[in-house]
Amino acid sequence: MKTRPDYDSLYKIAEAQAGYFTAQQARSVGFSWERLSSNAKTNKFFRVKPGVYRLAHFPGSPYEDLFIVWLRTGQASTISHESALSMYEITDVLPGKIHVIIPRSASHRRPGICLHTNRLRPDEINHRYSLPVTTVERTIADVIAGGLSMEQVRMAILDSLQRGLTTPEQLLAQASRRKGKVEKVIRSILEEKTAK
Repeated sequence: MKTRPDYDSLYKIAEAQAGYFTAQQARSVGFSWERLSSNAKTNKFFRVKPGVYRLAHFPGSPYEDLFIVWLRTGQASTISHESALSMYEITDVLPGKIHVIIPRSASHRRPGICLHTNRLRPDEINHRYSLPVTTVERTIADVIAGGLSMEQVRMAILDSLQRGLTTPEQLLAQASRRKGKVEKVIRSILEEKTAK
């Protein structure tokens, strides 16, 4: 017996993802390929990329590219590194690739995406614009470890402190977990700020 498409269930899935959903998620609630295509033709759904759709009554997100990558890499993934900096708007870095932290078991080859398999603690993940993103402190530690320029790191730390996105204590707690270069850089910038 054919399963009927469950629009309410699809709406609940998409609502939690700023209106976006995958073809696989739609299939899980009874939508055949033909039904997806039919809804796209009548503009109930917008096909934003192969296998990724948006409900028509949800506005497009300025972070649509991040939603697409997050949906494609799986809901256990988290936007990170320079992409997270961009979401927090605490530097003027324009990442050439989208950075995502994924579980170690996930696939590692995806064009245009920089995949990281670092472990994340639950308290190192925020939600911003319905997307999971590393916290400001974790993001700053990751970009320091990844070699972002000192000027951009300084800007990220100072802007995030000024805007109340983090505190010196939270930055120092992350620094002490990471040690080495990360700890040295964070402590140095915080000491500079205090000395001024």
